Amino acid sequence: QVQLVESGGGLVQPGGSLRLSCAVSGSIFSLYVMGWYRQAPGEQRELVARIGRGGSRNYADSVKDRFTISRDNAKNTVYLQMNNLKPEDTAVYYCNVVELPAPWGQGTQVTVSS
Repeated sequence: QVQLVESGGGLVQPGGSLRLSCAVSGSIFSLYVMGWYRQAPGEQRELVARIGRGGSRNYADSVKDRFTISRDNAKNTVYLQMNNLKPEDTAVYYCNVVELPAPWGQGTQVTVSS
């Protein structure tokens, strides 16, 4: 069974940057389309970025040109580089397999505030 462990969140001022990591264990990571999701208080979880097996990337309009998703198949890890952060980016961030989600990890809190 796939297991997911997110890390790298924290408190950052508007305009700042953070890099999130997600370690994936339990299966053949390189075969999966991976995604980063976020859930703000009182909101539904949303997909903000995805990366295909060959490295193709897609982003939600709200994060396009600010966030970059990447993967390291040798390390079974997917990353989310977040630049020019805004208060509306505040949320718990999760990663998961896009096509067939595994049980969700604990997520990592990102708070953007001055």
